Amino acid sequence: MAISKALITSLLISLLVLQLVKADVESSNKKNGYGSKIDCGSACIARCKLSSRPNLCHRACGTCCARCNCVPPSTYGNHDKCECYASLTTHDGRRKCP
Repeated sequence: MAISKALITSLLISLLVLQLVKADVESSNKKNGYGSKIDCGSACIARCKLSSRPNLCHRACGTCCARCNCVPPSTYGNHDKCECYASLTTHDGRRKCP
């Protein structure tokens, strides 16, 4: 009888801990911009509208947006608005995202 009470108690504590971890991960994802999906197509059209190589810009922007769920505002710069977008680099160490 004592073993079953201890087992039930440990199971309840484990479930509580798992629930807290899940809630923490979800709130962290929302804080980092992963909460809701954005429309990458229209965000990248706006980002690449002044690019001299629009097809390349759209392809790179679409890849970055799909990974980060974020595109910085305006047509250039503002990488500080989206940390994930700014952190993606090519093999040469250059920024991958336009």
